Amino acid sequence: MHETVQVTDELIKPADLELADALSAVVRTLEPEPDVEQTVANIVQAVAATVPGTEDAGISLLESGSLKSVAPSSERVSQLDQLQHKLGEGPCVDAVFTDIVYRTSDIAADERWPKFGYAAAELGINSMLAVRLFTGKTLLGALNLYSTQPSAFDDSAEHVAGLFAAHAAVALAGSRAQAQLRNALESRDVISMAKGILMERHQVTDDQAFDLLVRASQNTNRKLHEVARWLVTGTNNAINENG
Repeated sequence: MHETVQVTDELIKPADLELADALSAVVRTLEPEPDVEQTVANIVQAVAATVPGTEDAGISLLESGSLKSVAPSSERVSQLDQLQHKLGEGPCVDAVFTDIVYRTSDIAADERWPKFGYAAAELGINSMLAVRLFTGKTLLGALNLYSTQPSAFDDSAEHVAGLFAAHAAVALAGSRAQAQLRNALESRDVISMAKGILMERHQVTDDQAFDLLVRASQNTNRKLHEVARWLVTGTNNAINENG
């Protein structure tokens, strides 16, 4: 017969409670905003102050199959993130495309990323921790943590970063969804205004005005909303000049 173990306060370590409280406080600051870059900046600032050993941080977002460095905490982080993207190697790249977490204590000697490791060491970085940012539906990119100290990130830092990344990914996914919805609404409004201009100017129907926009889009190899915005902006400028 197995003995039932009761979970009591004695079984919960004070350090665990402290970590849970600290993480909860940080997570509350990660409310998704329509501005994706501002959300990323909030995440970078919070993780730099939360994960032990972190001196610098950045996020690489996956957009149309390519990685893009967003809101790095320093120019060095920007260089390191972009270098990984260009070389196609490094903890960040592998965290996005291969496995969820990558950690290195002596990056110059790490045989997994010889080109990037040498370049990172030249810039003064010795330790790095990269964690994939993803939700159940979306692969977003990677959270990249840097330190000038060797062996800066231990198991505890990796654990905290993983918890943080899970919450950050949800906030980031929400921010992207808001931005996409806002852009879709703005594009719809601009197209409606462009159709109205064409209907008034050429005495055509709603459908005919839309067809004109579509044909202009195809002939110029530009997106429909870009053609519509060009027409609306030009019309507004003409009105202002004549006014």
